[in-house]
Amino acid sequence: MQNSANSAAESGLPEIPSKLVFRIGEVSRLAGVKPHVLRYWETEFPSIAPRKGSTGQRVYRRRDVETICEIRHLLYNLRFTIEGARKAIESRHVNKEDKQSQTGVSGIRRELLSILDLLR
Repeated sequence: MQNSANSAAESGLPEIPSKLVFRIGEVSRLAGVKPHVLRYWETEFPSIAPRKGSTGQRVYRRRDVETICEIRHLLYNLRFTIEGARKAIESRHVNKEDKQSQTGVSGIRRELLSILDLLR
């Protein structure tokens, strides 16, 4: 836990508790923004997609909270515009997906080559 606390402090992002889901009040406190700001960001950033729980309250996944903290950092600390922050978030998500798919494709290729070697 010490390493994650240090890395969170160094990056300027808050440490997120080890939970899978968070309510809007918790996310508001973690990110340091009011709930109405979170609701507005949901309309501006498609990557934030909380679900409604059985009580009708928004339930955010850990990934949503990480994205919200990243957005707050971009907007408040780095002074990005909403549009600039949206583009930065989208490009980071696209790059992350590209890396995952490249790793997946190269892994599949290695597996297929090893199967081919076995068949020879």
